[in-house]
Amino acid sequence: MLPVLRLPLLLLATLAPAWAQAPTTIKVGQFASMTGKEAVFGQYAHKGTLLAIEEANASGGVLGKKIELLLEDNQSKPGESATIVKKFISRDKVVAILGEIASSRTLEAAPIAQAAKIPLVSPGATAPEVTTKGDYIFRACFIDPFVGTITAKFARETLKARRAAVLSSVSSAQSVGLAKFFRERFAAEGGTVVLEQKFSEGDKDFRAQLTAIKAAGVEAIFIPAYYTEAALICKQARDLGLAVPLLGTDGWEAAEFLAIGGAAVEGCYLVTHYSPESQSPVVKAFHENFQRRWGIASNALAALGYDSARMLIDALRRAGSTDGPKLRDALAATKNFPGAAGTITLDPNRNPTKSAVVLTVRNGQFAFFQDVQP
Repeated sequence: MLPVLRLPLLLLATLAPAWAQAPTTIKVGQFASMTGKEAVFGQYAHKGTLLAIEEANASGGVLGKKIELLLEDNQSKPGESATIVKKFISRDKVVAILGEIASSRTLEAAPIAQAAKIPLVSPGATAPEVTTKGDYIFRACFIDPFVGTITAKFARETLKARRAAVLSSVSSAQSVGLAKFFRERFAAEGGTVVLEQKFSEGDKDFRAQLTAIKAAGVEAIFIPAYYTEAALICKQARDLGLAVPLLGTDGWEAAEFLAIGGAAVEGCYLVTHYSPESQSPVVKAFHENFQRRWGIASNALAALGYDSARMLIDALRRAGSTDGPKLRDALAATKNFPGAAGTITLDPNRNPTKSAVVLTVRNGQFAFFQDVQP
């Protein structure tokens, strides 16, 4: 009779086929612009995302497991996001994906996640078409129609502007959309967009467009652009003697905007998602924890990254499973979720209904100006 071999349980586990070994962590992918032109967006969003996951893991994780965040840098380049998301799904076997701030790069990834039935939650992709790519696509931010209309209302009601100009980017779907929604709402509020001018991302000289705008005699200029071009536009506008209010969106919210623009951006306004000056207990706790963890102040990008991760964590707990369809259903049922960037209730199109804030630039810093309700 042959002797019975008694192998240690750990050795038996290592000898088991790969398909028999249960995952020891819950893998979540994040794709972000960690380098390149919009690196500041991705870096802040990642810091907020990682903070949320660290907090969840410190309190015991989710479904009895720790969350493992897999970060990939798309370098702010077209095409990279699609490649990364394919890798997340086929090789890394993630249960969900977080990213990206930019609408264009989220739109690259969304059809891939949808086809694989892997939920994707964007922190800050505001273009309306993002969630139309399928019922597995979600976001933690409000959308461009809301931003454009709120900015137009602010220009008319608070600034009392009657004649406005728009200077938008032809190479950004988000910028084109924001210009459209601003123009329509400004007209509905009794104002007139008397001139629209265009530029391409990467441009550095905007004097021709601004000279035409100055000649039109406007009382406000809406500039739906990212921070680099926006800061240069503000500088050149002031150099040309354009002293009217300059208005923007969350794409302005970066330290680089303040550094590049300098004195020229003082008194500018932007509609965005979050202010660390809010007295909300959720905001105060997030802001303090973010500063303690990273040694820098929080901003809207960090808050949105934090909220997107916490929305996912909350849905995982409610779903009681990492199964794609069950997780999708739990995310879709998100209601009255206390986010750092506003309380989130998802509508049937998986877009949040939430409030916004107007910031101004004061003494070289972004400062709270007023709340804006949906």
